[in-house]
Amino acid sequence: MNPVPLPDPTAVLAETDWCALEHAYGSAEDTHAQLIALLDADQGVRSRALEHLDHAVLHQTTLYSATAPAALYVAGVLSDPRTAATVNVLPRTSPAPLRAELLDWLGSAANEVTDEAESISRHHGFPPEDYPPFGRIREIRPALFAAVSDCLGDPDPQVREAAIAACIPLLDDPHLLSRRTDLIPLLRETLVISARWQYRDRAIEALAAWGEDTTGLEVRRDPFGWCDTPPDLSTSGWDLLPEDRDGLPF
Repeated sequence: MNPVPLPDPTAVLAETDWCALEHAYGSAEDTHAQLIALLDADQGVRSRALEHLDHAVLHQTTLYSATAPAALYVAGVLSDPRTAATVNVLPRTSPAPLRAELLDWLGSAANEVTDEAESISRHHGFPPEDYPPFGRIREIRPALFAAVSDCLGDPDPQVREAAIAACIPLLDDPHLLSRRTDLIPLLRETLVISARWQYRDRAIEALAAWGEDTTGLEVRRDPFGWCDTPPDLSTSGWDLLPEDRDGLPF
């Protein structure tokens, strides 16, 4: 059973006091309009709205009070046909499906509340229970998973890969552990052969963490290697996830 049902996205917009919430740059009052703009008919407007999610609502993988309600809205619009439209995402040289980018963003938010993230936080003296945004994202993981998993059969291969990758951190939720069995074949058959090294590495690491045999599979790239390497925009290796894009000089 899903402990937190996914609310209607219009209700999230209307019933959330965005002025009382914060993102990386202060009041999240502007987030209401930016969430609406995700579904705008103009590609430039959609692209700027996505940048707001990446750089304000989840700035450098930091969770804020606005992150959870924004995540509920994003999950709620994944099935909207308008998310099949494209957005410009630097440093890519070609537009990407908005739905895939939103899935990546949800996966990035979920990655900040995994068991490993909790362990690291405690090790550095920051108990997650003292940070409400952490707990709020944890509470809504089952609701987010319900929306994300609905995209596993999307006709667009980029969306399918993004959905598989986004499911991985969500499945740390105690209510969802049993769903890992369903995802394992998708990790092996799709993600470990992805053209995106981030997806390949994430899949291999998940399989190993879940006790699966990873013989013959190995992480093929240092996830921080791009920091010291000039960008080659012609290669898929620079097809970065939201948490990797922040701070790039573009």
